[in-house]
Amino acid sequence: GDTQLKLDIKSDLIIEEEFAKVACIKEIVSEEKEDKTPLHVNGIYGVGYDPLDGSSLIDVNLSVGSIFGIYEGGYAGKDLKAAVYVVYGPRVELVIAENDVKLYRLNKKGEFVFIKEIVLKEKGKLNAPGSTQMCWEPRHKELIDAIFADGYRLRYSGGMVPDLHQILLKGGGLFSYPATSDVPKGKLRMIFEVFPFAFVYEKAGGEAIDGKARVLDLTPSHPHDTTPCFFGSKNEIVRVKKCYE
Repeated sequence: GDTQLKLDIKSDLIIEEEFAKVACIKEIVSEEKEDKTPLHVNGIYGVGYDPLDGSSLIDVNLSVGSIFGIYEGGYAGKDLKAAVYVVYGPRVELVIAENDVKLYRLNKKGEFVFIKEIVLKEKGKLNAPGSTQMCWEPRHKELIDAIFADGYRLRYSGGMVPDLHQILLKGGGLFSYPATSDVPKGKLRMIFEVFPFAFVYEKAGGEAIDGKARVLDLTPSHPHDTTPCFFGSKNEIVRVKKCYE
């Protein structure tokens, strides 16, 4: 536990030091801190980020990652200009979403090499159902059971970055973290986690919703505000919308 916490804080410090060198960044908002950290008065962008997502997986040697959202003018979903995430696994992979979604891989020279553009299919085959199952609403349980009954495969590590990355690279599927009785507003934070991945999924041809509405139409009132969230290819999101009508 202590090692995990130290890694979170160390990762945050490393990233903050790098952002401090970039003049166009006005301020940063880290998942590890309660409020914004001002950087450059003349900067125009705010960066909301999770320095080490999935840190509880480190001691069991599973993939973890970092998530970044680049905002301009505020921290609502509509203010997002680009999104980036990094997967630290057997390979280090970087995904950048702006107009499209591009995958890069770290080579032995320490350079990120472009691999391919990521595009989701209309319908996928993977299902990553997050949250505490005993706290699910009956309609959510019915949805997940129906998806499995249609032959979808369970792929869930408990790390948001590797689980969403896998769905993107395998062509599609559904990742869900719904409202539950133990976390009625969801667990995942809008600014650091949900908005950046929603941006990636939309640019890859998929969708991200809170059950009914588009995630990127939401506006947090506090940096650490959470939301229920569903990420997927078009077909799966249609099913979610029908379930939550």
